[in-house]
Amino acid sequence: MGTKGREIVGVKLDELLKLLNKALSDEWLAYYQYWVGALVVKGRMHGEVEKELSQHAKEEFEHAEILAKRIIQLGGTPVLKPEEWYKLTNCGYDAPVDPDTEKLLLQNIKGEQCAISTYQKLIQFVEGKDIVTMHLLIEILEDEVEHEEDLEVLLEDLRSFK
Repeated sequence: MGTKGREIVGVKLDELLKLLNKALSDEWLAYYQYWVGALVVKGRMHGEVEKELSQHAKEEFEHAEILAKRIIQLGGTPVLKPEEWYKLTNCGYDAPVDPDTEKLLLQNIKGEQCAISTYQKLIQFVEGKDIVTMHLLIEILEDEVEHEEDLEVLLEDLRSFK
């Protein structure tokens, strides 16, 4: 990003870059959690759950790319080492050690709820101070809200067939 582009960012750049890298770490961990969960899922409605987890993995990867590009535009460096993701994460990582469809859905709903809170706070941090970052974060937040809803609907369907 050019000089004028950085100049219009009205927040402490170091703090913003730190927060964006934390969100980037969350996205990488969410991507892997969804991706591997889709591979190991078992139980009732596993086909539908696998499809949804795979789609969410793709979208979490896209979020990671958006955040990494914005970090670079702001003159920062995205997290370069995967082991740093665990140190920086807001939401953690729930390994899908139990591949049961209901358990995987519950784990991922919890992750989406954390992501929604994280993006809400990030948007409040940049609101009125960095409109470009704010718009990117709003787009990601919209996806996270949709993910939570998708997973809750699947969980409701799964439980109604018991």
